[in-house]
Amino acid sequence: MASHKSAEKRARQDAKRRERNRTVRARTRTVLKSVRDDLEAGAGDLTARAREAESALRRAASKGVIPKRRASRLVSRLAKRANKAAAKS
Repeated sequence: MASHKSAEKRARQDAKRRERNRTVRARTRTVLKSVRDDLEAGAGDLTARAREAESALRRAASKGVIPKRRASRLVSRLAKRANKAAAKS
């Protein structure tokens, strides 16, 4: 446990940030999972869902929850799979 005033403040800030980051990360994972499940199931209109997933990934990257390059890589892979699924149907 922190024993200095500045360390106690730092611990409070870290707890707030950790909770905020957890919610952003959880939402991003949920959206990604739902889009991937839709891709597997061959659901109809994926463009809106893929756009929502891209938005969630970019938002998480801009907030510093995940690295920007990881977000770009995931968006690229998702778009590639969505385009491939759209070409099949």
